[in-house]
Amino acid sequence: MKLAQLLAPLGITEGFKDVEISDIVYDSRKAKAGCAFVCLRGSAVDGHKFAANAAAAGAAAIIAQEPVEASGAQVILVEDTRRALALMSAAFFGNPAEGDISVIGVTGTKGKTTTAYMIRSILEAAGHKTGVIGTIGVLMGEELIQTDNTTPMSYDIQMYLRRMADAGCEYCVMEASSIGLKDLRVCGFPFTVGVFTNFSEDHIGGVEHKDMQEYMESKARLFSLCKTGVLNADDPSLEGILQGHTCQVRTFGFEKPADLRGAGCRHLNKPGFLGIAFEVSGEENFTAEVDIPGRFNAYNALAAIGACHELGVPVEAMKQGLSTVKVKGRVEPVPVPGNYTLLLDYAHNGVGMENILTTLREYHPKRLICMFGAGGNRPKVRRYEMGEVSGRLADLSVLTADNSRFEDVKDIIADIKVGMAKTEGKYVEIPDRREAIRWCLENAQEGDIIVLAGKGHEDYQEIQGEKRPFDERVVIRELLKEMGTPQPQAAP
Repeated sequence: MKLAQLLAPLGITEGFKDVEISDIVYDSRKAKAGCAFVCLRGSAVDGHKFAANAAAAGAAAIIAQEPVEASGAQVILVEDTRRALALMSAAFFGNPAEGDISVIGVTGTKGKTTTAYMIRSILEAAGHKTGVIGTIGVLMGEELIQTDNTTPMSYDIQMYLRRMADAGCEYCVMEASSIGLKDLRVCGFPFTVGVFTNFSEDHIGGVEHKDMQEYMESKARLFSLCKTGVLNADDPSLEGILQGHTCQVRTFGFEKPADLRGAGCRHLNKPGFLGIAFEVSGEENFTAEVDIPGRFNAYNALAAIGACHELGVPVEAMKQGLSTVKVKGRVEPVPVPGNYTLLLDYAHNGVGMENILTTLREYHPKRLICMFGAGGNRPKVRRYEMGEVSGRLADLSVLTADNSRFEDVKDIIADIKVGMAKTEGKYVEIPDRREAIRWCLENAQEGDIIVLAGKGHEDYQEIQGEKRPFDERVVIRELLKEMGTPQPQAAP
């Protein structure tokens, strides 16, 4: 692609030699002949310092915010290189979100991942092939690509949107994180629908947001980028989130007046299935049954219904999509032969443990068993908190390994027990996570709910600097086979 085509969205039409550009890179180590290197300022590294390296590797153009030395490459100065990267990347990949694929953005402090997968499940039930970009990774069909950030860099977003569109996806549901919005990773293309789940304190300090105001303003940006916003009317921060919005506004909620109302939330409980049901009224009218537990997920489901209503999805697809939705590692049920419920969840700190165990308590299990460890080379206070929460809320805790990294698992368990000691909670210690899972399977009783916490969607264990394959779904299947009780097939 010609450099002029990449610079046109920036309003730059002269002052440069129009050359063929082979690729766009923002990491000088990936620079190659004929590429355009974009200098990004990060919290720890300033790309401007590596402009010369990129030029030496063959970069044809350097996009920078300040003068740089780059012998052999032309330097083009712009006001904001992050914005430049976003707009240039969209052009480089043929602006996929402007006709080839529709993008739904989901922002909020909690619930982004679950809401995104609910929307996907509904759209797929309606016959629309749909991709996802978010915390778990990039999902295209059955292919899951691991990513470093909830919202990837703008170049990567455009690359994935192009791949999705070329693969026949009609929609992409994207988690729009506050950092992604702040750093302009999602600038340069329209969102068909933007969704706001909720707002609470998080991501404050360090390299994230300086205060709550900046955090809110970052999330609010989505509603100047989308055509229609679907927002939680019950959230106290709604007015702040709508500051500066340019979109059509639709609302959902259970308490305050809204375009889409939920009511009568109730639990659904049977072996292998923990969910919720509620009545939907307003712009849609039906009974929703959701295959994910917790009253807070009723809000996520209502948000998904609101988004899909704006996309013209029929009610039957909404009902089907919600009743079959699965989110990898988020209260994920695993089929087992016994009359009990086994769940995988990503809860890996005190807050996450509190949320999942409190939620599962509402389903009145015979026993609530929580198997968990804690990450090595991380603050010990996290271990104390997890131990205290599980000791208080679980009937039995199974203490084991997580990502021990460079620490001894037994030392980590000893720290967890410090928190356990503040409660009367019972526990067993099984340092080997595979053997801990075996113990849970062998000792499960009718009516139990067992949650394997900490790994969630992860398919590895990090031990002594090495990532070793460890997918709990695979481990469970292997253990059940070893025990002579093969895992049953999941319900279609």
